[in-house]
Amino acid sequence: MNTIQWTAVGYIAVLILAANLPWITRRILFLLPPRGEEKGAAWRILEWVLLYGLMLGLGMGLERYLTGTLHPQGGGFYAITLMLFAVFAFPGFVYHYDLRRHLKRRPPMERTTGG
Repeated sequence: MNTIQWTAVGYIAVLILAANLPWITRRILFLLPPRGEEKGAAWRILEWVLLYGLMLGLGMGLERYLTGTLHPQGGGFYAITLMLFAVFAFPGFVYHYDLRRHLKRRPPMERTTGG
């Protein structure tokens, strides 16, 4: 693979990580501890939208750096990238709102020895 392909793969990996961060971390804007035990859903959505904008800016910066220009995009491009960012966030969302509760209720597994 050449440099542009590795950059694209790395950018997608960063996108997936960024899309899931609001549901994985407990701190507000990744810095401040929440007033209660958990930060609210509104904070998580705000962080997710801010990260979408940051990742969009990073993508534009990479495009300009690698190609030397920015290609004009219409509203459809931004709608598709927003929905793709939502798909990338699905694992973190499911973990936070569903899977984590099931894992807490589940009793620990007994160890068995082979033999």
